[in-house]
Amino acid sequence: MELNTSGIIGKSPALTGVFTVLSKVAPTDSTVLVTGESGTGKELLVRALHANSRRRDKPFVPVNCGAIPRELLESELFGHEKGAFTHAIRNRAGRFELADGGTIFLDEIGEMDLSLQVKILRVLQEKEFERVGGTRTMKVDVRIVAATNRDLEAEVAAGRFREDLFYRLNVIPLHLPPLRERGEDVLLLSRCFLERFCAQKERPVLAVPAETSSVFLSYSWPGNVRELENLMERLSILCDEDHIRPEDLPRKIWDDVGKAPPAPAAVPAARPAGFDWPVVADLKAKGMGLKEFLDEIEERLLAESLEMAGGVKNQAAEILGIKRTTLIEKLKKKNMLGA
Repeated sequence: MELNTSGIIGKSPALTGVFTVLSKVAPTDSTVLVTGESGTGKELLVRALHANSRRRDKPFVPVNCGAIPRELLESELFGHEKGAFTHAIRNRAGRFELADGGTIFLDEIGEMDLSLQVKILRVLQEKEFERVGGTRTMKVDVRIVAATNRDLEAEVAAGRFREDLFYRLNVIPLHLPPLRERGEDVLLLSRCFLERFCAQKERPVLAVPAETSSVFLSYSWPGNVRELENLMERLSILCDEDHIRPEDLPRKIWDDVGKAPPAPAAVPAARPAGFDWPVVADLKAKGMGLKEFLDEIEERLLAESLEMAGGVKNQAAEILGIKRTTLIEKLKKKNMLGA
């Protein structure tokens, strides 16, 4: 059977090695620990693992252990009985029950409290647990896959992660390489993202000329695939040309690659220095109606403010002189909330 990579894009030797291990472990029920930096696409890899397993027709249930408050995580995982705590007004099944027969994905497992780690270990060993506030032992048939961007061996040495749980999880280690180690996968991914975002903006796909590609390949991409995706969305809004010029790239990229950014193009003499209000000729030149023209201006200002604020929405709202809630609504309306 051909390997279903669930939308993971890349042909680099580093990624091919991951696919080789994936094809061998997916048909088994062995526990897998996926490691890799934040933003590398660990959940996509785990979804591919499930899609190629014998459990593919059963539930896939992801749980972000770092996103759920610690005092609620046990109930979220194992469920609770009515009256177990103040707001437990009815019995509730947890994620393990919902995943019965399928795969449960424990993302950012390194964030989990030691007291809860003991209970995860029991599910791994005995395939059983109790709901919070319950006394009845429940059996469950799930494949557990965990992921982390932490060094769990260092966490074990520091006493923050149970050694026995680490070895139970680490039966098959699967490391997803950072984007900087994936060579020309950067260009494949950038093209894929540009096709999607330019289609959403109803504009031709931006080309990536050789000089810009060279910078992409030299940059370290500390935010990995997530950073690349966000940058391509931003460029699909802000680029004036039909291609991405080196001078369109943020200063942080040039600082990282150790080069000075290209000097900005000279301002055309026909336009006086200072602020110019748009005129009808600008609207006509772009072949737009008034609403489209104003929408594009608003998108550009929203994207620029987010870039100036480093993605912090409170600061972006202050830059624009609007409330944070107004900014969020505008980002939602324009499908820019992930920017």
